[in-house]
Amino acid sequence: MSRILKCLKALSDPTRLRLVALLHREELSVNELQQIMELSQSRISTHLRQLHETGILVSRKDGKRSIYQINRSSPSEAKDCIKIALQGAAETDEHKDDLNNLKRVVKNRNDKAQILFNQVAGRFDRQYGPGRSWQAFGQFLLRVIPPLDIADLGSGEGLLAELLARNARKVICVDNSKRIVNFGQRKAKKNKLSNLEFRHGDIENPPLQPESVDVALLSQALHHARSPENALSATHRILRPGGKIIIIDLLEHNFKQTKSLYGDRWLGFAKNTLHNWLEKAGFKKIEIDVVAREDEPPHFETILATGLK
Repeated sequence: MSRILKCLKALSDPTRLRLVALLHREELSVNELQQIMELSQSRISTHLRQLHETGILVSRKDGKRSIYQINRSSPSEAKDCIKIALQGAAETDEHKDDLNNLKRVVKNRNDKAQILFNQVAGRFDRQYGPGRSWQAFGQFLLRVIPPLDIADLGSGEGLLAELLARNARKVICVDNSKRIVNFGQRKAKKNKLSNLEFRHGDIENPPLQPESVDVALLSQALHHARSPENALSATHRILRPGGKIIIIDLLEHNFKQTKSLYGDRWLGFAKNTLHNWLEKAGFKKIEIDVVAREDEPPHFETILATGLK
């Protein structure tokens, strides 16, 4: 088979067109391509191998990782095929999302602060030291946060809100269970937390005035929403200009029993999907990272997402 026919055959699949478009803009690892395209590692590796064999892509080693990019030294006929492939990729339904996700992944790669945090967190539990605990660090961090007005949406009994209230100007908890709201109010009164308030309501239409809080927290609440997009739009509405949304939730998973066991409506969220929803709601400077992974099956992973109004 001639070289040009091999190139055309290699570029006959929409997924490979997407790969070419991404790698024409930036060299990327398989893991980064997974984050962008939301496909399995095996599927991406298979497509990369086919493109690599034709000479359209080249790769290099970076430790244990393989980094791929377009072969800038490919023969002229291959370059012609690549040019057509880029035009074809621009017509795919996923093209816009791919470019947005590429921007986010590259930003995370270059975020030295995040890299440092991951290194510190990874070392924290390796060595025992008297009094060395996440609880102590958490209390320290709470005390250096400035006094703010905070909305805890889908708060449950308000365990996190109780901690935040120690230094916040005001914390307003919103939950759709009257029983939990009554319990939270009694507990706040018992603990003499006059700046902690509970309100009965829905996170898709929280009982708060527009532009009334500095921070809105959705901790393991978004996967219970009927419409997460509506909840994010409502959150944007109650935040003051410059306010921050903080989401702690599950990364997308396949453990369907969470619906019957815990009443979950959604099986977590893909980072790309959540990013797009936040952007659509009007948030800027969006950051989404996986911050924890459970050791026991089904190995739930926790994502932390933030954005500014």
